[in-house]
Amino acid sequence: MKEKPIVYVKAGCPWCIDAEAYLKKKGIGYTAKEVRSDPKAMAEMVQLSGQSKAPTMKLGDAVLADFGVDELVPFLAKHGFA
Repeated sequence: MKEKPIVYVKAGCPWCIDAEAYLKKKGIGYTAKEVRSDPKAMAEMVQLSGQSKAPTMKLGDAVLADFGVDELVPFLAKHGFA
């Protein structure tokens, strides 16, 4: 079984909303962590990606930071989520 991606999001962020909508549409399970209301999640995201912009995805050892759906599609494909 594939590891579920972790998606760090900010409430109301249009890129985050688009990313989550895409994952749901494709039936890709994931864990969302809201970084504005959870300082621990924000600290995790900054440590992983070196920046504070959302959405940021952690998939295994790979990290995709500050992305839109255009960047998400090839990232998922590269990691076996076609």
